[in-house]
Amino acid sequence: MAKYFGTDGFRGEAGRELTAVHAYDIGRFLGWYYGARLGRKARIVIGKDTRISCYMFENALTAGLTASGADAFLMHVTTTPSVSYITRVDHFDCGIMISASHNPYTDNGIKLLNDQGEKMDDAVIDEVEQYIDKVTPEPPMATGDDIGRAIDYSEGRNRYIGYLISLGTHSFKGKNIALDCSNGSTWQIAGSVFNALGAHTFILNNTPNGVNINQDCGSTHIDGLLNFVKERGDIDAGFAFDGDADRCLACDEHGNLVDGDMIMYLASRYMKEKGTLGDTKVVTTIMSNIGLYKALTDLGIGYEQTAVGDRFVYECMRANGHLIGGEQSGHIIFGQYANTGDGLLTALKIMQVMLDKKCTLSELVKDIEIFPQVLKNCEVTDKAHAQEHPVVAKAIKEIGEKLGSDGRVLVRPSGTEPVLRIMAEAPTPEECEGAVDFVIDALRESGQLVKVRI
Repeated sequence: MAKYFGTDGFRGEAGRELTAVHAYDIGRFLGWYYGARLGRKARIVIGKDTRISCYMFENALTAGLTASGADAFLMHVTTTPSVSYITRVDHFDCGIMISASHNPYTDNGIKLLNDQGEKMDDAVIDEVEQYIDKVTPEPPMATGDDIGRAIDYSEGRNRYIGYLISLGTHSFKGKNIALDCSNGSTWQIAGSVFNALGAHTFILNNTPNGVNINQDCGSTHIDGLLNFVKERGDIDAGFAFDGDADRCLACDEHGNLVDGDMIMYLASRYMKEKGTLGDTKVVTTIMSNIGLYKALTDLGIGYEQTAVGDRFVYECMRANGHLIGGEQSGHIIFGQYANTGDGLLTALKIMQVMLDKKCTLSELVKDIEIFPQVLKNCEVTDKAHAQEHPVVAKAIKEIGEKLGSDGRVLVRPSGTEPVLRIMAEAPTPEECEGAVDFVIDALRESGQLVKVRI
């Protein structure tokens, strides 16, 4: 298991768990690995979100890259999907995004992308970590004209905007669209795209100040968007992005949430109707709602499940040729157009379906029944032993059999904490609550429970 990098990069509290020294070391290694090691000058593109610590990490990465002889191309404030796109189409050796996604501003992260704009290969991540821990030798410093340069590359962001606009199949003229930019990466991009396509836009949370990213706004705090749409009464659809815009959640004309599962449903149904889905399946994680699976089955659309994380969704899609996948949280991957989740692309695809079918967003999702969910986090003495304890295992099996095809219980360990996450789906919230508490009572009886974190 990686020491620093998780499924979505090296993430932690800025200045404490993730420092400028880490960023410098990552730059030093990547500049050497992709360039000096091969006897050439590497080309590496960097983007960042709006966190105050991004400047520190951008400068540290640039110093490390140029010290190893690489040229650093700076896209400045932009989205993770735009870095992925530009890395691939402009033939960079790799891409770096500085962002902690939906986390608060005190956190930050460094996401590494390979030359195809995909999440970096594990083998390279392992070598980066070995260098951070000084297991591998120090690469030579570049000297003379071998020293790298820092190059303004805001044109890459502009070209990405042009790419998104080119995907618009209909004019948005006459449509009132609300966009919650989360005081993050889309604050200058989302409005540009929707305005260029003719929409009348209402842009929320687009005044970043370095510390307000994701603060009571965006896809992780979507109530603000929902309430805005309800109060206005004349909005056709709303879209909320997270800090680096690889997620999108939507809002229908009545102010009701349209989550990632519902987005995958309406998009895959449209693709099937148009004959573009073929025999491919929808790829979800194990956290998707049982209502999605029932709705897909009714449509004759197959599905596959992966572990939690958009990385695993993409790997399954790539390995099997599937065209759409994602997470309930709003990471939606349209494999024909992108190699990562892309919130703006997702919003455009939803608009395409609405306009092509001449339907409201509420009409597009009226036939999918999302089952209530209850999730509780339980701190335990040993998460592996707790889940396998006979009393707990028996309770999980028993409640699963009781719910049958109309519900389920999912127990999974946290990747970073001594915590079991217990989630239940059932026809009613009361049944969900009862199912989760049944497993928690078994944890308590087994002696494994420390406390319940709601």
